[in-house]
Amino acid sequence: MNIAIVGLGYVGAPLAVALAPHFSVVGYDVDAARVQELREGCDRTREIEPGALASCTARWTTEPACITRSDVVIVTVPTPIDEFRVPDLGAVRAATETIGSYMRRGTIVVYESTVYPGVTQDICVPLLEQGSGLTYPQDFSVGYSPERINPGDRVHTLTTTTKIVAGDTPEVRDTLARIYGAITRIYAAPTIKVAEAAKVLENTQRDINIALMNELSQIFCRLGIDTTDVIDAARSKWNFMDFRPGLVGGHCISVDPYYLSHKAASHGIVADMILSARHINESMPAFVTEQLLSRLMQRKLLQPGTVITILGVTFKENVKDVRNSGVIPIHRQLSRLDLTVQLIDPLADADALRHDEGLHIIPLSEARPADAIVLAVPHADFVEQGWPLIERLARPGQEVVVADIKAVLPRESRPRHVVHWRP
Repeated sequence: MNIAIVGLGYVGAPLAVALAPHFSVVGYDVDAARVQELREGCDRTREIEPGALASCTARWTTEPACITRSDVVIVTVPTPIDEFRVPDLGAVRAATETIGSYMRRGTIVVYESTVYPGVTQDICVPLLEQGSGLTYPQDFSVGYSPERINPGDRVHTLTTTTKIVAGDTPEVRDTLARIYGAITRIYAAPTIKVAEAAKVLENTQRDINIALMNELSQIFCRLGIDTTDVIDAARSKWNFMDFRPGLVGGHCISVDPYYLSHKAASHGIVADMILSARHINESMPAFVTEQLLSRLMQRKLLQPGTVITILGVTFKENVKDVRNSGVIPIHRQLSRLDLTVQLIDPLADADALRHDEGLHIIPLSEARPADAIVLAVPHADFVEQGWPLIERLARPGQEVVVADIKAVLPRESRPRHVVHWRP
């Protein structure tokens, strides 16, 4: 079985490494720098153990001709949204057109990229036919197996998380079950559309639950009630769902609900709850900024030149990825007010942040004493250092406002001069 994986990011490269001991695997990407890094045993995403990558037998290439020799082609390219929050299938279309130009009769093309129900068969199949000159379903087959990567998670990994598989025929589904079954548990979905819908459901459900906690946080804050205290009390009931307020970003939860609402709109349905949850979660950066500024004003610390240090800019803790990070709008809102905003993150992809967002990260050692500190992303290093890190960054001899977004700093050991707020 020869397998080609198209797209070598967070999803594709780890998949290639996992499948390589069982099949002949080639990883293809248009990014020559990424391919060269993998050849040299370097994974910029930190999702692959260095030893596993160094010993991997997969071949890494920028030559699409590798598709011609493949029995199965797995597509793992990103599916973002555009500036109008409309699904952007550009990468999926481009990858599909490339595959169509090189695939041969009998190939199975499998999509892992998150899409709305119907994309695989309604959009991708015609592109494959057009590019290959082959006829579907006589000459080739398609399948869908949604990625479930959780960046930075060392417990729920590719090989410990159940993989949904679906094919356009039972035989294709069984083939995919054998391939993915070599590395993890399998759930066989009855149709491709069911598998596509299951993926967007997973992240939409999480988005809605977090939105509820974010809305409650905004209510409780104005009532003078600590949201974490409320959650801790509610957790005493056995069936309470322990979701927490926070910034929702990344390439999945903040994006996938728009794929589902877009498809709903094409059928005349307004996805009120889904869109409302997105609105609430997208309002959190402004809410955090408002609360921070309010506390600075109350203590007469807000003036031109006030220094605010933000700890963490990635979309979640212990990862490098800055895509759709909720910290970026906080930085922008504060920077518009003639304030000095310092950004510190030892893990973030500084080059991507500078290129895509125009933001710069400074080393911890170069930080100026701050009037306010936002612990936005609780990387393990920040949490381990705790209050001593906050005191090191604060302006000596005066009050300092600390916004503890994920409520990780213990209140019982709070320094006396710290104004501690958590959503």
